[in-house]
Amino acid sequence: MSAGKVVVVGSLNADLTVRTDRFPQPGETLNGSELVIVPGGKSANQAAAAAILGADVRLFGAVGADGHGDLLLKAAAAAGVDASRVLRRTDTATGTAMIVVDAAGENTIIVSPGANGTVTGAELPENLFDDAAVLTLSLEVPLDAVTAAACAGHDAGAQVLLNLSPYREVPAELLALTDVLLLNTHEAALVTGLTDPAADWEAVIAVLGQLGVRRTIITLGGDGAVVLDGTAQGADRVVSVAPTRVTAVDTTGCGDAFTAATAARLAAGDSLVEAATFAARAGALAATREGAQSSYSALAELAG
Repeated sequence: MSAGKVVVVGSLNADLTVRTDRFPQPGETLNGSELVIVPGGKSANQAAAAAILGADVRLFGAVGADGHGDLLLKAAAAAGVDASRVLRRTDTATGTAMIVVDAAGENTIIVSPGANGTVTGAELPENLFDDAAVLTLSLEVPLDAVTAAACAGHDAGAQVLLNLSPYREVPAELLALTDVLLLNTHEAALVTGLTDPAADWEAVIAVLGQLGVRRTIITLGGDGAVVLDGTAQGADRVVSVAPTRVTAVDTTGCGDAFTAATAARLAAGDSLVEAATFAARAGALAATREGAQSSYSALAELAG
């Protein structure tokens, strides 16, 4: 599929997942299922999903010299990801994410950064961005590493795709280096200061334009997505992407599947609207199976 490489810089976590009928209230204890430990982390998820979709993927990040690190590197290799540049820390544990999934397939997640928190921009390999068409970034590693990667990827000619998750304020320099910003509606409200971004997409385009961002995808959960393009004219400035209706089993990792599919299709030469339309299908399909990376085998149906 890929006309150029997808480079992913960021996090690798071991996902510790338990299922329960509903989320507990403060101070409440509930019984849950048996604990399941599977590979995860936003960036590792995105790399695996993009590779399964047919992209040529290179991953950079850090894990500990422990069993969880072994699990993550083996999973990346099994998905077809080049993880040879992932660093192994001997003094820090691999990052972990503690996930609770309810009967409706919704989840809550608490992340312990571990080795992810040690990644620095100075450690980016010199050849990391060779032949890179798209660089995919999220915010589970330090901002200096994210910004340094964006700068290096931009200089190498890659499209910089920034998934502003988990949300935090980011430097203006990082937004100015971003070719495509990927948000959900909650994150869009936070970054723009607009109470209801969906009430006026042109206002969102204007605010993001002032921040240096020209093209944006905003995911709308079960209602699909919207592509905002401040460089376009007329109806092409705001394009709705129809949802793919499925029966959700587990939404863990669905956003990462969306991000990965966007990156894979942009690397293959699709327009932003074409990539987002494909990504909506990928994100929905990932929700039909349990887990994050464990659900991405379903994405092979979309590859090609």
